[in-house]
Amino acid sequence: MGGNEFRFFLSCDINLPITFRVEGLEGALPRKRSPISEIESFAEEKNAELYVECALYIDGDLFGLPTRTRLESKGPSYCWNELITLSTKYRDLTAASQLALTVWDVSCGEDEGLIGGATVLLFSSKKQLKTGKQKLRLWQGKEADGSFPTTTPGKVPRNERGELERLEKLMNKYERGQIQRVDWLDRLAFRSIEKVKEQESTRPGNSHLYLVVDFCSFDHRVVFQESGANFLLQPPIVTTNELVIVWDPEVGKPNPSEHKQLKLARSLTRGIIDKDLKPSSTERKSIQRILKYPPTRTLSGDERQLLWKFRFSLMSEKRALTKFLQCVEWSDLQEAKQALELMGRWDTIDVCDALELLSPVFESEEVRAYAVGVLERADDEELQCYLLQLVQALRFERSDSSRLCQFLVQRSLRNIELASFLRWYVSAEFYDPTYENRFFCTYRILEESMKESGPSVNENEDGTKLWQSLMKQTELTAQLCSIMRDVRNVRGNTQKKIEKLRQLLSGLLSELTYFEQPILFPLSPGILITGIEPSESSIFKSALHPLRLTFRTSSGGTCKIIFKKGDDIRQDQLVVQMVSLMDRLLKAENLDLCLTPYKVLATGQDEGMLEFIPSRSLAQILSEHRSIISYLQKFHPDEHGPFGITATCLDTFIKSCAGYSVITYILGIGDRHLDNLLLREDGRLFHVDFGFILGRDPKPFPPPMKLCKEMVEAMGGMESQYYTRFKTYCCEAYNILRKSSNLILNLFHLMAGSSIPDIASDPEKGILKLQEKFNLDLDDEACIHFFQGLITDSVNALFPQMVETIHRWAQYWR
Repeated sequence: MGGNEFRFFLSCDINLPITFRVEGLEGALPRKRSPISEIESFAEEKNAELYVECALYIDGDLFGLPTRTRLESKGPSYCWNELITLSTKYRDLTAASQLALTVWDVSCGEDEGLIGGATVLLFSSKKQLKTGKQKLRLWQGKEADGSFPTTTPGKVPRNERGELERLEKLMNKYERGQIQRVDWLDRLAFRSIEKVKEQESTRPGNSHLYLVVDFCSFDHRVVFQESGANFLLQPPIVTTNELVIVWDPEVGKPNPSEHKQLKLARSLTRGIIDKDLKPSSTERKSIQRILKYPPTRTLSGDERQLLWKFRFSLMSEKRALTKFLQCVEWSDLQEAKQALELMGRWDTIDVCDALELLSPVFESEEVRAYAVGVLERADDEELQCYLLQLVQALRFERSDSSRLCQFLVQRSLRNIELASFLRWYVSAEFYDPTYENRFFCTYRILEESMKESGPSVNENEDGTKLWQSLMKQTELTAQLCSIMRDVRNVRGNTQKKIEKLRQLLSGLLSELTYFEQPILFPLSPGILITGIEPSESSIFKSALHPLRLTFRTSSGGTCKIIFKKGDDIRQDQLVVQMVSLMDRLLKAENLDLCLTPYKVLATGQDEGMLEFIPSRSLAQILSEHRSIISYLQKFHPDEHGPFGITATCLDTFIKSCAGYSVITYILGIGDRHLDNLLLREDGRLFHVDFGFILGRDPKPFPPPMKLCKEMVEAMGGMESQYYTRFKTYCCEAYNILRKSSNLILNLFHLMAGSSIPDIASDPEKGILKLQEKFNLDLDDEACIHFFQGLITDSVNALFPQMVETIHRWAQYWR
C-alpha cells in the first residue's frame, strides 16, 4: 500500500443500526431545595433513581422515537453500561446528525426530575464518524436541545479545556489503537493521569456533571457520504484542500498473507532444503550484527526469519543459540519440537548465555532445564557470584520443585557456604506475598535434603548438625535485633547507648560473649565464630543506631561487622555483589584496581549485616587533614616518593578511584557525597550506602561520576602524569567491562521480579538505562574518547560542588 493511500468506509454503505453504549455519570449530583423550607441539603444518593433519554436529531428535527436506559439507583457513581441500538441506520445520517442525551431523576417531583442534558454531533468537523469514548458535559437543569446549532453542546468549550481534557482525548486515541502501546511507559502515563483526575475532582468550584458515552468502532474510519452521490465526481464548489487523516487499525497487526508465507517457509518439509543453505556475504554480515545485539533487544520479524532460515549452519556458533530460541514460535508444537532437537545438537553455550535462558523471556521447561545443565559446569566460586540472581530466577519457573530448584539444593549439599547463602537468600523472600510459597518450598527442600544427607556437605559433620548450625545463625540475628530495640529505648547520647550495649553483652546476654558451640559466620560461612567481644563493640551515631560488633573466631582472630535493623539493605547487597563480580572480571584481564568488595548479607526485609572495613570518610579526612595527601603521608611517608608518599600507596589510590568511577557510572549510583566515600590507610578508596541506583539521584543535575576536586588534587592536578594514568585506568576498565555487558545485563534481567526498590519501580526502564551506559554501538577507540569526555565533565561540574557545600553545612548543624 502506497504511503499516500488510506482505507475507509463510506457512511452511505453501512447498512447497520446506530449503536452506542451509555456507560455512566461522573461528578456529584446537584443540591436540591426542599419545597417546605429554604434550607439546602444534599440529595440522598441512595434514593436517586436515574435514567438517560436518548434521541436522534437529523438537521435539527427529531428522527424516530427516543430510547431510554434502565433505572440506576446504585450511586455514586451511577453506571448503566447499557448498549443502546436505534432503529435508524448509519446510511440514513446526514453531516448534521446529532444525539441528544438527557438525564432524569424519577425519585423527585415532576418539576425537579431533570438533572441535565447534552448534545453531541455524530460526525466530526473532518466529516468522520466519531468513535470511542466521548465525555459530555451536562447542562444542568436543561433538557438536551436537538436544534442545529444546539444550545446544549456536550463538548467542553476550547477556552475551558485543561490538562484533563487533553489527556482524555489521548486516552481515547490509545484505546482505539491509534497510539502505539509501550507497556512500561503506559504504566507511568496511567499513574500520572490518575493523579491529574484526583486533582481535578478535588479542585474547588468543580461542580460539573459528565455523561460518558462509548460510540461503536469499525475496522476502518467512516467518512460521511450521502446516499446516491458519485464519490469520484468533484464537488461543484471546492472550499479547501483539507487533508483527511484516517487511521489504519491494521498497522502493527500480522498480515494474514505474510503469516501464511511464514508458516510455509518454516514448514518442517523445508528442513531438508534448509540443511544445505549457506548465508551469502550480506546475510552473514546481518547475522553477525544480530548476534552482537544485547540480550534485552527484541528481534524484528525479518531478523527472526533470517536466523530460522540458516539455523542449521548456525549450530556451530554457540552465541547464536539464545537468538535462535527467540525466533521459535513455541505455540507451534512441531516447530517447538524441531527447535528442541536442534538445541540438543548445538555447540554448548557459555554460562553467561545460560543465565539469559533463565530470564522471564523463555518459558519452555526444556529450554530452562538445558540452561541448568550448562550451569552445572560452573565451579562453586563462579556459581556463588550468580547465586543471588539464580534464587530470583525461581520466580519465573513453572513449578515449585523445578529443575533449577533441585540444582541449587544439590550443589548446596556439596558446599556449606552455598548452603548458607542459599538459605539466607531464600528466607529473605518470604515477605513477597506472590511468591512466598515458591521460596518456602525451596527452603523446605533444602532443609529436608540436608537432614537426609550424610557427611557429604562436610567431612566431619552430618547434614542434620550442619542444618542446626545454620539455624543458629538465625537465632543470633534475632538476639541482635532484640539488643537493638533495648539500646534504642535508652535515653541519652550515643555513649550511654554504647554502655547499655556492653552491659547487655556482659550481663543478661552473656551467652553471646561465649557461644556454647561455634557458629558459621553468616558473612563468610567458611569461618567459625565463638562469641562477641563486648569491649570492642560499639554503636554508630545515626538515626537507626547500627551496631558495630567484633566476633572472635575459632582460629584466634576477629571479624568485625555492622548490624542494621530498620533499613532495607538488599539493594546494597546487589550493588556490592556486582562490584565483586566486576572486580573478578577485571582481574581476569590482569587489571587489579584495588577495589574493596566488602561483604553484605540481608537477613530479612529490613535487617542485615555488613563487613566493617576500618576507614575514614573523605569528609572527615578533609576536615582534619585539609587534603587527602596529608592523610596518606601520615601512614605512608616517603621523602623521595611522589607528593611525599610511597609510589605504591599513590598508585593504589589512583587505581581504586578509577575502578569505582567506572563501576558507579555503569550502575548509575546516585547520592554520592564525601560522607559515603571512604578511604583506607593503604590508599584504597571505596563507596558505601547505595540507596539510589540505575540513574536515580535525590540531587538535581548529578555528574556522570563522583570526582571531587580534592581527589584530582591528590593525583597532582589535571595536568599531572598521575591524572593521565587515572584516565588510562578508567578507559581500560570501561572497555573490559563492556566485553561482559551481556553477563551484567542478564544478571539484572533476572532481578526484574525482585522487590528491590529501584528495580521494582520499573524493571524494564532500569535495565534499558543500564544497557545505555555500555554504549554498545561504539568501538573501543570511540569509547575511550567518550569516557575521557565524561571524566572532564564530572571534574568541571559546578553544581555538585555547590550541593556538596550545602551538604557539609547540613552535617555541621546536625
